[in-house]
Amino acid sequence: MEDPEQVRARLEETGYLVDDGLAVTCYLALRLHRPLFCEGDAGVGKTALASALAEALGAPLIRLQCHEGIDASQALYDWDFPRQLLHLRAAEAAGVQDADRLESELYDRRFLIARPLLQALQTQPSVLLVDEIDRADDEFEAFLLELLSEYAVTIPELGTLRAEVPPVVVLTSNRTREVHDALKRRCLYHWFDHPGFARELAIVRRRLPGVSARLAEQVTALVQALRGADLVKPPGVAETIDWAEALAALGVTETDAELAVTTLGSVLKYREDMDRARGLDLTAVLAARGV
Repeated sequence: MEDPEQVRARLEETGYLVDDGLAVTCYLALRLHRPLFCEGDAGVGKTALASALAEALGAPLIRLQCHEGIDASQALYDWDFPRQLLHLRAAEAAGVQDADRLESELYDRRFLIARPLLQALQTQPSVLLVDEIDRADDEFEAFLLELLSEYAVTIPELGTLRAEVPPVVVLTSNRTREVHDALKRRCLYHWFDHPGFARELAIVRRRLPGVSARLAEQVTALVQALRGADLVKPPGVAETIDWAEALAALGVTETDAELAVTTLGSVLKYREDMDRARGLDLTAVLAARGV
């Protein structure tokens, strides 16, 4: 992609709407082969950006879902021990006595299980999504930093495997903890905020073209109001889309306060937030937007 405007256009063709800042950041990530670190609340479009980039580039999306205790064997590679054992028994049954030959055969590439990080290094082109890096621990962060610095990994039995073309890397964080500066410095950074009414409405209309314009406007207005209500978990754009889709599935083309309260489970996931939302004057919210 030749410039940020082309990046924006290609992403919008996939249904993902970006502002100027994100278009420039994505362009630089592609041009400079730098990882893109996306931080913000859940449901604001961080993971969806990686999917949109993969679609725009015509590249496979390879996803690594981080969790507490994740280690290199889960993220990088492992050996297929059952197949190695079967091969060893077959070799013994055939009378093979050469120990060096057996060892070299056991650690052949055919017995290597490539996990997401190694898959991304070996697949050109590819988009690597390292999702929710804030859920991993410090040791995994350090390991990931080393790998992203060289786009290479050394496997003792096979040597160094290096990416001919570095993958496009997107890291996401919901900021449940602070990610170390060393990893952030290696990346280009973008903070994902909740969009304003006009942009969020445009996203809903793009993602759900079958939903009536009036219903899309109403749901967007309601979600914007909920975000100002000091909730435990403010709804993201993903929840706005879910709510509009749920209401449309009920066969309605518009909503009122009563129906909105009835379907709050589509957008809010905490009892405290449900109670607070029920205390809001949702009729006034709809009237204030003229929808």
